[in-house]
Amino acid sequence: TNFFVLTNGEHEGNRGVNRIVERALSLEYRSAIGCYMPGLAAGGVEYQDNQGRVTIDGVSKQEFDFLKGIPKMIMINLYNEFQVMFPHLDDKTLEEFCIKSIIATRLSPTINLNYIFSQINRNVEMMCKIQNLILEIMNSLLEKANSIGLENSFYLHIAPNLGKGDEGEYIKYATESDLGTTDIQFMIKGAIKEAGVIVLINKYLQNKTGINYLGEKLSVRQLPNNYNDLLSIINEFPKEKLPFIIGVGDTVTSTLNQNTKQIFRGGSDRGFLNLIKDIGKINNQQNHAYLVDSSYGEVERPNFIRDNLEGITDPEDPLKFDYLFKLGPTEYVKWFIELSKLTNLTTQY
Repeated sequence: TNFFVLTNGEHEGNRGVNRIVERALSLEYRSAIGCYMPGLAAGGVEYQDNQGRVTIDGVSKQEFDFLKGIPKMIMINLYNEFQVMFPHLDDKTLEEFCIKSIIATRLSPTINLNYIFSQINRNVEMMCKIQNLILEIMNSLLEKANSIGLENSFYLHIAPNLGKGDEGEYIKYATESDLGTTDIQFMIKGAIKEAGVIVLINKYLQNKTGINYLGEKLSVRQLPNNYNDLLSIINEFPKEKLPFIIGVGDTVTSTLNQNTKQIFRGGSDRGFLNLIKDIGKINNQQNHAYLVDSSYGEVERPNFIRDNLEGITDPEDPLKFDYLFKLGPTEYVKWFIELSKLTNLTTQY
């Protein structure tokens, strides 16, 4: 049994998960046991093994250089807009708003609204204005990238979202009962979790058989973005060697438009969980999708207390969950520990 992470967060950098591991465990212990989390981060372009050895796949120097300048550009734009939006606040408070809203990661710089939302007394009208503002700022950065020849380099990941259309992911506006979108990430184009699933399956099989079934398509940036095209790549793998897969996520949305009665389904984990289930159908086995209630932590999300999982799923939702961790991360960690004892779980890759 093998474990991999697949996240839009990052392994390395000041805001990387590796820093959490290092604060918790000594260098001697980490080196001896191998306690870093193996798998793909930054949507799929940052890979590491359990020793924390990181490789970046398919990102050019020009793209790296542009990403380095994103946090400063966000800071300038946010500060100028907040001066207009909050004329009663002093410069120090406005600067704090900006600093606490910018997540300066290396490969996916992000605007996060949790702190600002906590300071404006759940003013829904103001929250929606701020959501529109950060979308405008991030789109302006996409336009800037396009103007210097990086038109095929980046996209915006909106979390939580209402699904995806031809123009990208749909923002989820705040309501009285739901914060809606709290994060917009400026990400490498092609770095999507669905493609990451394919890369991880290939790495798993390569470690088991010594064969690289994808050939030159070694990173998410060489794979198609289209869901059906990604699913068809499974046919390049030997079916008898495909593993049983459990996908675990915590960000899935389902929102009914009261006017049109149309249901918008999204969430950054929906796509890769759907893909895992569909891969199982191709392989004639029932891969599992598990969902963790993440409303217990720092992020405000719809919880599982309601029997109908309002805001998360709906009766017609094609994505069916095999298990719900209703007690949140505590229950998930307990399950993970038991799984490791029962299956000789390894994290070496």
